[in-house]
Amino acid sequence: MVKSISFSLSLLSCSILIAQETTIAPKYSNEFLSLGVGAEAFGMGNAVVANTSNANSIYWNPAGLTSVNKWAEISFMHSEYFAGIAKYDYLGIAHTIDDKSALGFAAIRFGVDDIPNTTQLIDNNGVINYDNVTSFTAGDYAFMLSYARKLNVPGLSLGGTAKVIYRKVGDFAKSFGFGIDAGLQYHLPKHWKFGLMARDISSTFNAWVFNLDDATRDVYINTGNAIPQNGLELTLPRIILAAAGNFDIGLKGLNIGGEVNFDFTTDGKRNVLISANPVSIDPHAGLFFGFKELVKVRMGISNIQKFTNLDDSNYWGVQPNIGMGLAFKGFSLDYAFTRLGAAEANYYTHIFSVRLKLDKPKNAVK
Repeated sequence: MVKSISFSLSLLSCSILIAQETTIAPKYSNEFLSLGVGAEAFGMGNAVVANTSNANSIYWNPAGLTSVNKWAEISFMHSEYFAGIAKYDYLGIAHTIDDKSALGFAAIRFGVDDIPNTTQLIDNNGVINYDNVTSFTAGDYAFMLSYARKLNVPGLSLGGTAKVIYRKVGDFAKSFGFGIDAGLQYHLPKHWKFGLMARDISSTFNAWVFNLDDATRDVYINTGNAIPQNGLELTLPRIILAAAGNFDIGLKGLNIGGEVNFDFTTDGKRNVLISANPVSIDPHAGLFFGFKELVKVRMGISNIQKFTNLDDSNYWGVQPNIGMGLAFKGFSLDYAFTRLGAAEANYYTHIFSVRLKLDKPKNAVK
């Protein structure tokens, strides 16, 4: 265990040092993988790294897969952003190998369809021709394979995820990427849980290839835009520290719990609560009230940011989140209602997700 942790820390340190010597690590690279998955997580302000224990652990913390208590579990989420313009979907499948280890596979898509391509709107004679307007799709895809195992220390689990990323912008550009995540969970016997998640611990590499015809290049030049060049893009590591608690509140079956996460980003100064270079810290937290495992009501805060008014004065805003979940006989339905953008903005989003627990198939009776 010590060797594994030491190797991970060494890999992380090397990734940061190498990236600081290059200019191929833009801020917010592969940001679609920072949105989160599962309505139960959104309702908690995405503070679930210590508590996660289902098929969504493939994304949040692969160490949580060791808490899957069925032969298999399937999770699906769908959400839409900006009045349905952008669609975000997640599918995760977890499988318990034995009482100590588990596997998981997940796929993510974030895409905008039917984008008008107006690069040929004005033909070679300078005439506007709407028949030349076509459409294309910009889609981001991620495929994740996870493995988790309980260690010899009681309550301690270790997990890792290998992920392949494919991004495509019509016929204009595409990229392939590869990266590794690693996570730990430590559960004390009664009330407390702790988590550590290292996203892109190896730095995630995306190789971009652009395919622009002469007419499109002319449009870039005539509009004063730089022509994109093939190249390599790095997503730098993000470390998440988490602590969670769960307590009975005296009445039979009723409980209360919560979690706090601290995201340490390494790609430079960000607009978060603690903004510094090269490391910024973004805290977020969630709270839930539950009755057994049947009903849960959740609330959380995230994205604590500074905003600027028209008169150049500043103020702090947060993203509020609320949600609830229902579970019955291996089926769970979760809902979250959250807001995007500035504190006074009205960009509300509804998020739904379902989870299904499956027993091991019985042998067919002859």
